[in-house]
Amino acid sequence: MPRTVLVTGGAGFVGSHTCVELLSSGHEVVILDDHSNSSPEALERVAKIAGRPIAATHVGDVRDRRTLDAVFTRHPIDAVIHFAAKKAVGESAQIPLAYYDINVGGTTALVSAMHDHGVHRLVFSSSCSVYGDTTIVPLSEESPVAPTNPYARTKLTCERILADVCRHVPELRVLALRYFNPAGAHPSGLLGEEPHGVPNNLMPYLAQIAVGRREELSVFGDDYPTPDGTGIRDYIHVVDVAEGHRVALDHIDDEPGMRVFNLGTGRGASVLELMRAFQDASGQPITYRVTDRRPGDVAELVADPSNVYNAWGWAARHDLAAMCRDAWHFQRQNLYGYAP
Repeated sequence: MPRTVLVTGGAGFVGSHTCVELLSSGHEVVILDDHSNSSPEALERVAKIAGRPIAATHVGDVRDRRTLDAVFTRHPIDAVIHFAAKKAVGESAQIPLAYYDINVGGTTALVSAMHDHGVHRLVFSSSCSVYGDTTIVPLSEESPVAPTNPYARTKLTCERILADVCRHVPELRVLALRYFNPAGAHPSGLLGEEPHGVPNNLMPYLAQIAVGRREELSVFGDDYPTPDGTGIRDYIHVVDVAEGHRVALDHIDDEPGMRVFNLGTGRGASVLELMRAFQDASGQPITYRVTDRRPGDVAELVADPSNVYNAWGWAARHDLAAMCRDAWHFQRQNLYGYAP
């Protein structure tokens, strides 16, 4: 049934694509975003792609209880999808307290407000980084968790808090989605990944090199125990991730308590493999140099996505070539992102 869904961080990369998916499926969408790493222009494009208006947008910090109370009072919220967080591994090692404050503090403030306003459905944006430096490939939801950086630890801390709250608040339903590496862009070319400043993720960095905004790629280590020595990740198209969140909302009432699911493809690609795939999609040469390993990085993270398929019949549909093609299309159409 259509719901009114609050999406925190709804103007961000994954958030904006999820809002398109929700609107296209008949849901009403309310967005809370402080635009610290997003653009209001993305929301204009969300409505254009979906052919429907966003019910309401609020600019504010998810940690601000006064803002949260105003949102829940003004709108008949049925469920929440929580993206709002800081997400850069390297940065988290430099400013760990800020990551705990924003990621954990924002989650506890949000759940507290939900509880006080009688809202008991939450889809939580978690991360494959909680698995840490592991030799298990692929990773299932039952694999041990051992995060290696503050960002990952904040996500695992939030998961544990949510699981504990569910044990004491039986009406609360939480789906924590540990998605792997979202990449690509909306095939329309209107929505994509355009972070403020230097991109922390590989795909937008490659796109900016290909379009001439940056000179070369820094490859953080080529001595990992992988076939070409560079880190391997399970890249999943952002449109698939968005669909996964919408499907999660459809199944949130299946069982009480908290459940955890991986969102991934089950196929890994190394840094150099992704670079070559992007060169093929763009037709542009990409130069690179190898530098020291980045603190907190791990050799290989690849999902076992079988549990979510068995539970919901859902699986990612796009391959690496499609991710590169769509990311390049967005970058060509938006040389400087959402800037005029």
